[in-house]
Amino acid sequence: MNPFAAVLLLVLGSLIWTMPQRWALAAFLAGCCFTTTSQGLELGPVNLPIFRLLMLIGLVRVIVKGERIAGGMNLVDKLLIGWAIWYFISSFFHDPKLDAGTTYVCGVIYNTLVFYFLVRVWCNDIDDMADLIKLVAVILVPIALEMCMEKLTARNMFSVFGGVPENSLIREGKIRAQGPFMHPILAGTVGATCIPLFIGIYHRYRNLAIIGILAGLAMVFASASSGPVMSLMASVFAVVMWKFKYLTGMARKGFLVIYFMLMLVMQQPPYYLIARIDISGGSTGFHRSMLIEQTLKHFSEWWLFGTDYTRHWMKDQGVAASLTHTDITNHYIGIAVGSGFLGMMLIIASFYVAFRCVGKVIDTMEDTRPDHAFILWCFGASLFSHAVTSISVAYFDQSVVFLWLNVAVISSVYTVWFMQKDAVEFAEPEDFLEDEELNQAEENMKWRMSIRNRQPTPLAKNHLENDQI
Repeated sequence: MNPFAAVLLLVLGSLIWTMPQRWALAAFLAGCCFTTTSQGLELGPVNLPIFRLLMLIGLVRVIVKGERIAGGMNLVDKLLIGWAIWYFISSFFHDPKLDAGTTYVCGVIYNTLVFYFLVRVWCNDIDDMADLIKLVAVILVPIALEMCMEKLTARNMFSVFGGVPENSLIREGKIRAQGPFMHPILAGTVGATCIPLFIGIYHRYRNLAIIGILAGLAMVFASASSGPVMSLMASVFAVVMWKFKYLTGMARKGFLVIYFMLMLVMQQPPYYLIARIDISGGSTGFHRSMLIEQTLKHFSEWWLFGTDYTRHWMKDQGVAASLTHTDITNHYIGIAVGSGFLGMMLIIASFYVAFRCVGKVIDTMEDTRPDHAFILWCFGASLFSHAVTSISVAYFDQSVVFLWLNVAVISSVYTVWFMQKDAVEFAEPEDFLEDEELNQAEENMKWRMSIRNRQPTPLAKNHLENDQI
């Protein structure tokens, strides 16, 4: 760890320990964006880059200060814990020296669960999340500026930290900037998937929202990759659907009908349409389509606990970093290779339940708090973009925290909203009289916090039961 990274770790770690919860999350995201994964500590086989060390500080804070999840566990929490348990069990059926060994798997589980539950503990209010997103807009500005400079000079300034090349990647004559991330596609994906969040806060923090949108667009442009452009298109589509949200159920069914119709008329499976997408030039869409086909073809090899060898699936499509695997450019398939069919389905189920949570909260929130409803919809739009992107991108660096940020926020808002809503319905008459007297903003905040700290009422518990989500 170089001196600058060490100072940054101390500053951000101090902020995480001392600042209010939403600012602590902002400090953590800054740590993810301002350093590479090579900066950190190595303790034998255990690698602790700065973002993992910041997670550890956050975890210790939660334990020492007695912070807890409002409302207890919900179905999304249980699905992710189930996935982590199954992934850990599956690791014992893999070569410990490879990327699916127990040490590596524990790192992946740590990255996912610790950050997810930190957000669950620290995220209790849409207003807090709006404040967090305006800080994310500020955080992305220096990343966007560096990537634009990298686009012009073909030199990555983050290379001083190690972990990323000094000379930028060039494909089809186009410079592909990546900033602190391990690949240009991941850098562009972060920018594209954050844009819905900035749109969500536009009416509250117009200037910062515009700055964030411009920073996200700059990151997409500088990455010179088709994947982030498709992520951006998915983001914009999902945000626009806010005006037609009553059609989302019909849209899902329509998509399935169209897919099955394409199966009847196309010589190749419909997922080969990915091979025809080439926005930036030099796209590898055919590889991604072929990967899906080969994964289905070799189902018997990976369905139970995953597999240590996929090189024979696509013999000419390997990667220098692995002698045993082909280039797994699909997040879902990457999970399947590590933990089998059940592991992949648990992750997909967590996304599905999160989307349902968005719909359920908006159905009850839109009449009373339309501004909050739209912000939550934008978190769902960002998650939709991540879910679509995962078909053609495998997250393998700190960018994955931006995916789980959306899932955790949606999960937390769902739980807190129904607790608060139903607690009001079950409140004693004097509670309502007291509420009428709370005219000051500070007192209103205290009242909302007292509602959150209550135990779930019977009606809230019914909403939070598994079969109700």
